[in-house]
Amino acid sequence: QLIKMAEEEKVEHVPNIDLANRLFLLTLHETDEEDIKVELLKTIKEKSMTPFYIQMCHDLKLPLEEGLLEELRARNADKLSDFEEKIKDAEENLGDVEQRDALLSKAEYLSMICDKEQAESSLRKAFEKTVPLGQRLDILFHLIRLGLFFMDHDIITRNILKAKSLMEEGGDWERKNKLKVYEGLHAMTTRNFKLAAVNFFDAMATFTCTELMEYQTFIKYAVFACVISMDRNFLKEKIIKGAEVLEVLHSNKALNTFVRSLYDCHYEAFFKSLVWVESELKHDRFLSVHCHYYIREVRIKAYAQILDSYRSLSLQAMAEAFGVTFEFIDKDLSRFVAMGRLNCRIDRVAAVVETNRPNQKNYHYQATIKQGDLLLNRLQKLSRIINI
Repeated sequence: QLIKMAEEEKVEHVPNIDLANRLFLLTLHETDEEDIKVELLKTIKEKSMTPFYIQMCHDLKLPLEEGLLEELRARNADKLSDFEEKIKDAEENLGDVEQRDALLSKAEYLSMICDKEQAESSLRKAFEKTVPLGQRLDILFHLIRLGLFFMDHDIITRNILKAKSLMEEGGDWERKNKLKVYEGLHAMTTRNFKLAAVNFFDAMATFTCTELMEYQTFIKYAVFACVISMDRNFLKEKIIKGAEVLEVLHSNKALNTFVRSLYDCHYEAFFKSLVWVESELKHDRFLSVHCHYYIREVRIKAYAQILDSYRSLSLQAMAEAFGVTFEFIDKDLSRFVAMGRLNCRIDRVAAVVETNRPNQKNYHYQATIKQGDLLLNRLQKLSRIINI
């Protein structure tokens, strides 16, 4: 219901994240990209997006059309001149509220045409003139979107911290949940999948951030983050029995197979589903750089899950369970065991994998002793300073 309400409002949020996503697809230089290029050029001409046009030509190594570039710049200059007149009039004849509205209108236009530096500067000026907490948070959300559009982690991090600080002063529930989605998306782009999963599932029931992604994409991100970072209990509670997720899983068979095959220990189906997952990650602007990492980590998770059920297991049985060759499973397991990622050892002569479960009680005992020593050392240093 909340998603439908957000869609019915039809408020255009800038910058348009979808444009950056489509430009990313073009940089992959795959087939069927001509339609995307035509759509982008059409949008650029309609909205006079000079900076975005320059960025697109640079990223795709296309020649700039000087005639089009001059026309777009002329339109931008006229529009910005109008904004400057309104800002000057507000400063001379009107109050802070009108000045803030004039500055924000200019910032929104600069953000729409994808002029990052000028848009950020104008948004900061508008922020200084803004008093209501909700409006200040909306400007910070705009700045975070600007950072997500250009993948500028400095802008994103600084403004998420500011937004969290303002939330402590009393933000409303809708903006609190929105901040969780924004922070979760940024956490996912920086490989903090656990924080992303926690935030996504906290905000799932009240998701309204359609300016960032569609609801189906949001669920896909939540599932991806959960599978790699959470245990089976979390997986069962939030996905296998989660009403919000199940609704999307019924319509997305590939995603359903991916998560259920791991949970139900159908490892051959799980490995086959990784082909789809890899394709999804490679074509996603936020996750493409983590593709190899993600596929490696979920493979390790699957290997650890099957080994946890046995004291020893033949390599041939594992190969059959995963639907791969003996040579592949031997090579893959050897690499992860050598990296210290799997608690087992491989007896190559007998072709058997023997699990080597760590003694958790001993580990916790040693950790407690180590932390106790550190605490005593700090107390001794503190006592010397006090005595002096």
